[in-house]
Amino acid sequence: MLSLVRWLSGWPLWLLHALGGWLGWAAHLLSRPYRQRLVDNARQAGIAAGERRAAVAEAGRLVAELPRLWLQPRLADPVFWQGEELIESLLGRPGGLVLLTPHLGSFEVSAQAYAERFGARQPMTVMYRPARQPWLRELEATTRERPGLTAVPATVSGVRQMLRALKKGETVGLLPDQVPPEGMGVWAPFFGRSAYTMTLASRLAQQSGAPLAVLWTERLPRGSGYVVHAVPCEALPASGDDAAAAAINRTMEAVILRCPRQYLWGYHRYKSPRRPEAA
Repeated sequence: MLSLVRWLSGWPLWLLHALGGWLGWAAHLLSRPYRQRLVDNARQAGIAAGERRAAVAEAGRLVAELPRLWLQPRLADPVFWQGEELIESLLGRPGGLVLLTPHLGSFEVSAQAYAERFGARQPMTVMYRPARQPWLRELEATTRERPGLTAVPATVSGVRQMLRALKKGETVGLLPDQVPPEGMGVWAPFFGRSAYTMTLASRLAQQSGAPLAVLWTERLPRGSGYVVHAVPCEALPASGDDAAAAAINRTMEAVILRCPRQYLWGYHRYKSPRRPEAA
């Protein structure tokens, strides 16, 4: 399997995205639970049928582009920025910076693009959930590290590393719409339905005094590259996990609705949290 991934990493982006579109539809047609979840989640958010169909292919493109993003030493395709002045204005603060990236577009590109543009000035630490497959877990651990970019697992040790990074005035990044383990989140509205939402993002910001912003990456058509968008986050209340989680979810909703066809609607966003010992 690793040999196949390495072979695919040399394909041009347009060809990977073409393959990914077919893979997305194959998964949609062959897995009834996945298909039903994607449709239900998108309908819950009021997404039109045409946008839902486009999201099927985009989910496949997300998977197909991973070999190129993981195994190329640098981003090999054009990357354009919108809103980089927001990031510029938030760098250099004593408490660091917290960047939130939803399951929207090419979220792997977001961290790499930040590292290539700003990592020399203010390094970034990102959190990820290790894969279950040993070969994929090893690949993740060795390919997500870049100059100016450190990847830590979603464990207690990883949280400590993020806190240390903020204390040094660095940047941390995480996916706020990822379902955390039991006891590490609260139930908060997300597109009109209660979703178990992490408290880590707001607590990191509140404990460090770091500002919050959203960084997400739009995948351009025909493999022509990516656009990285930086947008502000709704101000968090001074205290209260429930209110903070609801505020973050409102920000995520607004960002997702800017490009709903590239959101990962098939993600099991409304599932019950897993037990902490299984994390």
